[in-house]
Amino acid sequence: MTLRVAVQMDPLHSINIAGDSSFALMLSAQERGHEVYHYDVGSLTLDEDDRLIAHARPVTVQRVEGDHYKTGDVRRLDLGRDIDVILMRQDPPFHMGYITATHLLERIEGEALVVNNPRSVRNAPEKVMVLDYRRFMPPTIVTRSVEEVRLFQKKHGAIVVKPIHGNGGKAIFRVGPEGENLGALFEVFNQTWPEPHMVQAFLPEVAKGDKRIVLVDGEIAGAINRKPGEGEFRSNLAVGGYAEKTELTAEEQEICAALGPQLKRLGLIFVGIDVIGGKYLTEINVTSPTGIVAIDKFNGTDTPGMIWDAIERRL
Repeated sequence: MTLRVAVQMDPLHSINIAGDSSFALMLSAQERGHEVYHYDVGSLTLDEDDRLIAHARPVTVQRVEGDHYKTGDVRRLDLGRDIDVILMRQDPPFHMGYITATHLLERIEGEALVVNNPRSVRNAPEKVMVLDYRRFMPPTIVTRSVEEVRLFQKKHGAIVVKPIHGNGGKAIFRVGPEGENLGALFEVFNQTWPEPHMVQAFLPEVAKGDKRIVLVDGEIAGAINRKPGEGEFRSNLAVGGYAEKTELTAEEQEICAALGPQLKRLGLIFVGIDVIGGKYLTEINVTSPTGIVAIDKFNGTDTPGMIWDAIERRL
């Protein structure tokens, strides 16, 4: 089966091929003989005939640092008629531009397969969908009220404050049990973001790592343990954390079993969940999950291949 694949993502020159999941998916698609195109979300146009158009370039990729891609001339593609699969892989933040792109892509449902399903992505941002599984989460509130946070902190001690639509470990703060600078911090958060913020009880277990577990069409594909760098409590690789090989605990397998059927039903084919301390679910990443390159490096697996197998089954 030869597929025409369009990848909606950030500029190709900006990616780090050593660990970029989108690049790994493109490379795997190319190895299967699929035609691959790249376009920027800003080129999307819904024309007067209600056709969704993208200005895309055919692309070939290779794992050569500094010479990792070549592109052809721009083509005007009707994404519903000219393309079989669209990978929605531009990085968050999850904002109105991102949401609008999901509305546009939703209009070609039944013509091309969008991965992940744009309606489900819109309804399941990382730190919102996870609230459906509170039984696995650390104590959590979502609020703009510093008074509510003080009540929460009085009960739980040290807390973590993070933007509800943040990504990559950015702007995550630990506030000690005495609440030092909490008022000032919330002033900055409320001035910076219009939406409420997520506040959670701080988990000392994060020092032992924060697992990224990847699920493909609801099934466990693999995991890595991400540990904080020196002087940090955040373990995200984007902010200096490092990865190590890991196995799943019984509690983590229970979490995956609870999430898997729902993820599959919603068309969320490539999902990364984050678990601290072997049992505390903190995020369900559906917009542009990462981690598959590191997982395959440690485990000798082929997660991009598993993702393409799942896509081809759906087609």
